[in-house]
Amino acid sequence: MSENGAVDTAARLLRLLALLQSRRQWAGHDLAERVEVSARTVRADVQRLRDLGYPVHATSGVGGGYRLGAGAQLPPLLLDDEEAVAVALALRSAGSDAAISALTKLHQVLPSRLGRRVRALQAVSAAVPGPGVDPEVVSEIARACRDHERLRFDHRGRDEAVTSREVEPHRLVSAGRRWYLVGWDLAREDWRTFRVDRMSLRTPGGPRFEPRPPPEGGFTGHVTRGIAEVLWNYRAVVEVHDSAEEIARLVPVAWPVTASGPRSCLVEAGADTPHDLATYLAALDRDFTVVDAPELAASVERLAQRLAGAAARTPARREPPEPGHVG
Repeated sequence: MSENGAVDTAARLLRLLALLQSRRQWAGHDLAERVEVSARTVRADVQRLRDLGYPVHATSGVGGGYRLGAGAQLPPLLLDDEEAVAVALALRSAGSDAAISALTKLHQVLPSRLGRRVRALQAVSAAVPGPGVDPEVVSEIARACRDHERLRFDHRGRDEAVTSREVEPHRLVSAGRRWYLVGWDLAREDWRTFRVDRMSLRTPGGPRFEPRPPPEGGFTGHVTRGIAEVLWNYRAVVEVHDSAEEIARLVPVAWPVTASGPRSCLVEAGADTPHDLATYLAALDRDFTVVDAPELAASVERLAQRLAGAAARTPARREPPEPGHVG
């Protein structure tokens, strides 16, 4: 086979593989039409893919065709642009040794245009995109944050009303599996938070701006406080006697956690009622101190009395005898 012929075959195999990965099953004549070859060439190319380790299954008859199945070993994968960006961000978020190794290999083969998108998202976001968010929109917002360019967009509020906004975008934050943009709203002259899945970009690439100092508590704190104000009727600050890292892992994402010592942290907690909050804090199984919240303190005391009463009414359980002991 000539050099040009080998290149043509390799390109055709990549095209065939991309098609097989894009749909559960393909009829042979459909593949031949897409790749612009004969059915006989498709059969030969399928065998070449099998020889390379791709488990391509074939069925005959009505409804038959070719299907890419699971194999004993992992062959190379083909990713489209959006999949490659999503995988790179997910690997970065995982943080394990295996994820870092995989991310390094992926960066080596990413086209420069995708590498720029990934770096932009990494530089201005606090997590990875959640479900229901268009990666193209997230990428465009990330680029505007990185390049300090104004954004104009329509935003749909909780009441479904749509308003037009012009914003200096500063940071993307992920909380509760949703993406939020924190930006300086020029018309309101204040920081505002916008859900990305409710944004419709109008004219990206606006005038450049000088970045402002972050709002009190930082960009992530600004978002989580806003979520808490919407979710809960009652909020209070408690000091929990464990590390901030451990408690942040246990409490809802919309409860800001700030270290107050090596083994203590302040938690801005929220619930529908003080009683609900007292019950949740008790379920953490950690010592805690109520900070200037008399309603919560009273609920904690009532809950403690109720539990103490229940313990007093519970018959004492006889301890089982020691192994080998004859009673």
